[in-house]
Amino acid sequence: MERSADWPRKTVGNNDFTESGAVIIGAGFSGMCIAIKLIEKGIRHFVIIEKSDGFGGTWKDNKYPGACCDILSHLYCYSFEQNPNWSRLYPGQEEILDYQKAVASKYGLYQHVRFSTTASEAHWDNETKKWKVSVKVSEGKEAEFGKAYVLTTDFLISGVGQLNEPYYPDLPGSTDFLGKTMHSARWDWSYNFRGKRVAIIGNGATAIQIVPEVAKCASHLTVFQRTPNWLMPRMDQNVSELKKSMLRNVPFLLRRMRAGIMDGRESYFQAIIQRHSTESAELTKMCEGYMKTQLADRPDLWSKLTPNYPPGCKRLLLSDDYYQALRLPNVKLETRRIRGITRGAIHVSVHGRGEAEDCLDVDLIVYATGFRTKEFLYPMKVYGLQNRSTDDIWKGGARALYGVSVESLPNLAMAYGPNTNLGHNSIILMIEAQAKFMVTLIEAVIKARQQGQTLSITPKAERAQNWNKKLQKELVTSSFADPRCTSWYKTEDGLITNNWSGTVIEYQKLLSKIDWSDFELEGTAAKRLAGRKIEIGRVVEETSISFRTMAFIILSGLAVASGIALKYNPRTNFF
Repeated sequence: MERSADWPRKTVGNNDFTESGAVIIGAGFSGMCIAIKLIEKGIRHFVIIEKSDGFGGTWKDNKYPGACCDILSHLYCYSFEQNPNWSRLYPGQEEILDYQKAVASKYGLYQHVRFSTTASEAHWDNETKKWKVSVKVSEGKEAEFGKAYVLTTDFLISGVGQLNEPYYPDLPGSTDFLGKTMHSARWDWSYNFRGKRVAIIGNGATAIQIVPEVAKCASHLTVFQRTPNWLMPRMDQNVSELKKSMLRNVPFLLRRMRAGIMDGRESYFQAIIQRHSTESAELTKMCEGYMKTQLADRPDLWSKLTPNYPPGCKRLLLSDDYYQALRLPNVKLETRRIRGITRGAIHVSVHGRGEAEDCLDVDLIVYATGFRTKEFLYPMKVYGLQNRSTDDIWKGGARALYGVSVESLPNLAMAYGPNTNLGHNSIILMIEAQAKFMVTLIEAVIKARQQGQTLSITPKAERAQNWNKKLQKELVTSSFADPRCTSWYKTEDGLITNNWSGTVIEYQKLLSKIDWSDFELEGTAAKRLAGRKIEIGRVVEETSISFRTMAFIILSGLAVASGIALKYNPRTNFF
């Protein structure tokens, strides 16, 4: 389709329904952020593909009882759309989802999104320098218009992240179970578990939120634990109306509070990632002390709940009520191995008795078993240069230059991609840095197309491989690599494919500039970029103004305002 000079500033309409300047897959925090940054650049010719029926991503999917964030609320939102009205220090799922919907509405994202639509395959056409994305529309009215079509785009962006596709363990007989089963990321709220015998398989970040809620209603709850986790208090509480009012109205206070949280989380980095550090030892001691205090009358659980690896090897958990739930008479912590599942029960090994089994009757099985985190882009199939697939590119483990661009995949970028997960801070900080970086790439491609030229941007294979070797060298000494635990951070061979090795600030600085020599540039517009470097800057979230300075500014402002008021009304009484 012929494009006019103002083409990027127009939204995709009926006439160009199957053509788009950019396609964003996923409408969670990542996809939304990239879309907003494109709009800020004047680029509106893009489409968001979302398989569910609304914005929210992981916060739309994960609506299980007790679902909430383990990052303080005032840091778990966009820097450009800070929220002074959070009701709690740690926001619940519904409140986060409401925030996302409000942001999507404010920035006009609804006119760009196609809900109930899944991207199944993407093929790169090197002749036209475009992606051809095969999409499928779910059953319903939209599917009546067309159940499948191919969407052509100049740039393909993945915003699906790492916590997207539920993981189900391969347990013998699981399909024979006649009771109710559900994954925590696919919670069925039509099912009433009151008075039921419930089994929760898993004891990670999701399970410790579900357990206290289910324990209130279930006749009996069995928590199946394979490996214990380190846990510390969340210390959650309501945010008072007075505090919310101050955050709305006092200059700099919200930004300063957010910066303080950022500083605190960054200082937490050494304890999480450096397994031999003093900070890690102190954190271990604190967690162990918290567990024994909460379970002072249950010393029989202490050894079962004490890991033999350092904090950070697995995700450090936060909870104020998980240990208390384990004390309830209707709750049992089960550490024996699951042998199999039958029509109405879970069978576990009997310690010291060979093939002997115990049979535990249950009505509901909840799989709190996480996601297929190491299978990036799953289940979509992507084929790049020379029809090379991601299965081939990522043989042995996923990798990407700076966690964003993948060799052999031109004009493709990933948010929350390989080696960008954190163990100590808010992932939204990483997403914003990635969005600024990739929008600069997208803008270059769109500008070339606008001028009737072509441009493809592919990370140089050698550069990507060398960068990842350096990254893995840093990670191999980290807590994530400790051989005493398995986690969703690493492959069976021990390769860490999910986590970043440094602080958020280090990553922000890494993505604050683009060196075009990192990329293979092809097309008629390639020459104008070759050898250049671009400073794109970063969002400075850490402390830039102290409370003392802020107080001085506020008091100075009040003094000036008082002086003006007295000048015009000498009888003004401020007290």
